[in-house]
Formats: sequence, C-alpha cells, structure tokens
Amino acid sequence: MPIDPNKARGARLADGETSYTKDQVILYHLGLGAGVPATDPKELEYTYEKNLKVLPSFAVIPAFSSMGGIGTVPGMQFNFAMLLHGEQEVIIHRPLPVEAKLKTSAHIPEIYDKGKAALVIMESTAKDEADGQPLFTNRFSLFIRGEGGFGGDSGPKAGNAAPERAPDGVIERKTLPQQALIYRLSGDKNPLHADPDFAKLGGFDRPIIHGLCSYGIACKAIVDEVLGGDVAQVARYQARFATPGYPGETYRIKYWKDGAKRILLEAESVERNVKMITNAVVELR
Repeated sequence: MPIDPNKARGARLADGETSYTKDQVILYHLGLGAGVPATDPKELEYTYEKNLKVLPSFAVIPAFSSMGGIGTVPGMQFNFAMLLHGEQEVIIHRPLPVEAKLKTSAHIPEIYDKGKAALVIMESTAKDEADGQPLFTNRFSLFIRGEGGFGGDSGPKAGNAAPERAPDGVIERKTLPQQALIYRLSGDKNPLHADPDFAKLGGFDRPIIHGLCSYGIACKAIVDEVLGGDVAQVARYQARFATPGYPGETYRIKYWKDGAKRILLEAESVERNVKMITNAVVELR
C-alpha cells in the first residue's frame, strides 16, 4: 500500500518513555572512536564515569526507537527496505545529563514529493522526567524510494552549503575496522552494518558504517578541535548524508566559521575521495 500523505501528514505517533545510563553514553562514544589515546584526559571525559560528558549527537540514540512506530501511522504503510536516512537534525534545548529518564512524543509535520520518492519528516521531542522540560528535539528526514509522484510540494532547497573558499580548518579521524560492530550496540542492529551477504544484497561490497555514526564522528571532531571539548556550546546540529562510509576509513572533516555562532562542515573519505556528509552546520549558544 503506498503512502497517503493526506492521512499521514500531521499524524502523531504514540507517546513513549525511555531512559539512558552512563554506560550507554560511554558505549556510544566508543562507537564513534572515542578513547584514542586511551589515557588522554580529554578522551577519558567521553569514556570514563569520572568527569563524564555527553556529546550533543547522542540525542539521536534515545530518539531512535521512535522511528520504529512510524509504520503504525495511518497512511504510512511502505516497504522499509526502500527507506534511506537523508538528513538528521538535533536541537539541544540544554546540555545533556549523563543519565536521564525521558518522556517522548513524535509527529510527522510534513511529507514532500521528490518525484521518485517521498521525503517524510519525523520530529521527536524528549522531555526530562525529572522536571518535565524539553531536553532535545530530533528531526529525521526519511527518503522513501518509490513513494513519490503524488503531486505535493518538493520541499525546501538544501541549505548550509560550504563556502567557495578554503576551509578554516581540516580534521582527520581514523575509524576502526570494527567501528560499525561497536556502534550497532547503541541500538541500530540493521544487518547492513554487520553481515557481508546482506550488504551485498543492498549493493555494497562490504558492510557500511551507520549514517548516524558518521554524524557523530563529525560532531565529536568539531567539539574537540573547534570548541575545545565544550559540549555545552552546541545548540543545534544538522547534516545531510551523501555517501555511506566504510569501517577502517579515514574521515576528513573540513569546517568553515560562518560568523560567531555557526560552523559549516563537510566530511569526506580520504581513501575514496568522496563526500559522506554535506550541507552540515553546528550552531552555538
């Protein structure tokens, strides 16, 4: 049954409750490659309970379970094999605590017609159960192949383009051969990231890194090298997934300062010379 945008647009998903612990935060950071060198005091702030801090991109982890309910929304029956994660945005209302119990709500504010595909926007907000105040909001942009052509708005043009000048800085991060195997333990168990045979069915010669892992790797690079490790400065982070990365590759993150409160960035594979993340921005408080 194809997507019915008239039914799905504006629909709310069931409210939920979730939580996370220090161990889950540390595991997420390890899944991004944190802890190199293992005894570096700055890296220990990501990997050891003492002085633990939370990368703003961690907000995608508690929200990820919200995506599972999208298939229950009236008008949103589709083949999940045709779904690609197009973009991700997190809005951090206040710095993330190292542990929290959350109440979550989600809805579908918009569905755009991309011709051969539908672009479904799903927005999910998490409130801290301790005080009932919003902690973070996620906006997932879900590109569903074969579901377009219904005559709707094609959506806004991509923003946050990198300037036509040399970057203000370049950061390189080497991933581990087992990077995707670690990252999947944070919740995304899609076999595309672990099973070579399944990856070949998807058109890849070997398992690929999760898009949200690449998203987090780029975030950590900016926080560490541009913001001096201060995770509390990040108010918003948005990025487009251009090409999948592979475990073991080197990420080259280029960034451009755009005024006092915006950092534009891209991430590319050194080995393949292709862009993996584009149209990305980190906005500061």
